[in-house]
Amino acid sequence: QDKEKLEIRKLNDPPSAETVRDMIKYARNVIEEFRRAKHYKYILCLILTPLACELLEICELSLDKMGAVFEDSNVYMLHMMYQAMGVCLYVQDWEGALRYGQKIIRPYSKHYPSYSLNVASMWLKLGRLYMALENRTAGVKALKRAIAIMEVAHGKDHPYISEIKKELEDH
Repeated sequence: QDKEKLEIRKLNDPPSAETVRDMIKYARNVIEEFRRAKHYKYILCLILTPLACELLEICELSLDKMGAVFEDSNVYMLHMMYQAMGVCLYVQDWEGALRYGQKIIRPYSKHYPSYSLNVASMWLKLGRLYMALENRTAGVKALKRAIAIMEVAHGKDHPYISEIKKELEDH
């Protein structure tokens, strides 16, 4: 699966091996830079919006740059989209978070095993976002997909599953 996880964009003029290597180096550096910035989360309490906006800008700029070489299904792109989604959730930009989540779910479903909790977690986030944005049909569908995975991974009687089923009943 490494080839799929590191998929390069299909271009008329394919990037050179050196360009790809440079982009991987860039991706690793920006991910590390982002992790360091997130490490100082306590600062968010003092300067919430400016730092969050800066983090989102880092994500968007690096996605643009990496997107010239990498497919959206590339693990570096997915990592940065996931970080951007997290920032959107933090600042309560539900539409932005949903846009990133929708881009992430298909590659996650392809890269991870069928009953991966990473995939279940993404379906759960999407379901809750759809519900928050009053798209009940999509929300119910996403939450049911999360439940189906979690029932296999955790067992049908797990408290998480009961909690999600209650959410469905309450909406």
